[in-house]
Amino acid sequence: MMVDVDIFRRGAQARAGVLTQRLRRLVTCESPPGAGPELAACADLLQAWGDAALGRRGRRVVLDGLPHLLWSAPDQRVLLLGHYDTVWPAGTISEWPFTLTGSTATGPGVCDMKAGIVQMLTALELLPDTSRVGLLLTCDEESGSVTSRPLIEEQARRSGAVLVGEPSTEGGDLKVARKGGSVYRITVGGRAAHAGVEPHRGVNAGVELAHHVLAVQAFAVGETSVTPTVLSAGTMTNVVPESAVLCVDVRAWTREELHRVDRLVRELTPRLPDARLTVSGGINRYPLPAAVSTPLLRIAQSAAADLGLPAVRGVAAPGASDANFTGALGVPTLDGLGGVGGLPHARGEYVDVARMPERTALLAALTARILAAPPAGPAVSPEPGTSAALGGPRPLDAVPAGQGSSTDG
Repeated sequence: MMVDVDIFRRGAQARAGVLTQRLRRLVTCESPPGAGPELAACADLLQAWGDAALGRRGRRVVLDGLPHLLWSAPDQRVLLLGHYDTVWPAGTISEWPFTLTGSTATGPGVCDMKAGIVQMLTALELLPDTSRVGLLLTCDEESGSVTSRPLIEEQARRSGAVLVGEPSTEGGDLKVARKGGSVYRITVGGRAAHAGVEPHRGVNAGVELAHHVLAVQAFAVGETSVTPTVLSAGTMTNVVPESAVLCVDVRAWTREELHRVDRLVRELTPRLPDARLTVSGGINRYPLPAAVSTPLLRIAQSAAADLGLPAVRGVAAPGASDANFTGALGVPTLDGLGGVGGLPHARGEYVDVARMPERTALLAALTARILAAPPAGPAVSPEPGTSAALGGPRPLDAVPAGQGSSTDG
């Protein structure tokens, strides 16, 4: 069945002002990581918008106190997936309010990924029938999707395709592959002593930690990054630190690389006599393979051409998102359908509101064309790295080097 996409272009353009107004309101409604009251208030706003856009009431799924929002469909051909939590602490909006200069909007979470949520909800309003479209908005993506991952995978398994509203690249490219990621917490145990009188009686956990900061950096090879992030040690300036903590972020294009680093991290041993090491954490998500994205990219490129939009490319992104989970299941997944902007997680985070109507129209047209197509099976076999199968078959090869994008969900 042919889908006339011009109605989406006109409808989205007519809502240009509404898109900006909603973005301002959503950015102003802070949603810091793990902050129950703020997340609940933001969920109230989004639930009202989502109920109206889909014409049915959504369900609030509260897991460990975190309110995820789900509008499922009985015959779920398409799942729109996003997250409304940001990396910004409560109170940021008072010192860095939503600001619009020309067509550039800035503010906490404006690009990652509140513009994408506004575009998704508006695209749903443009669809003549949303009965086969599901929407899932989670609130713990920025902290690793610990509670939402089973819900994401459950909904992905019952969907024909997953469209993710994370930001595009600064040029508007979609994301067809992503690095996988791991997170580790290395806890060091030492022995306290008076730092000035008898430091020799102590075991300095801070010095032990320093050895491992340098050690893990050396695990990085090629495009695999191994980055020490959060470090802490000691309690008083006159006490030999008794404990210390090091957190490590790992990103890699292949499952094999994630496992190589995982093995090395777990083989770390104390350097100082009587020091103790404990390693927790591990592989969080495997890479998003390009094979699950390419068929949807072709549909998006065709829709963009029919809408009269600039040519849409697919690129690989070094950062991970919840698309990694759905793609690892073999479910056709396309990411980067959110706002066109950049500098996520930075004070300069921005989005181009002038491009929000075209991106809304593209998402609506893409969704409509998927709904109009005959049902199809998964693009590839499920990957290892899902919560149900960490030891499965070898995943697809990584994307070629040099295709990464710095703009990340």
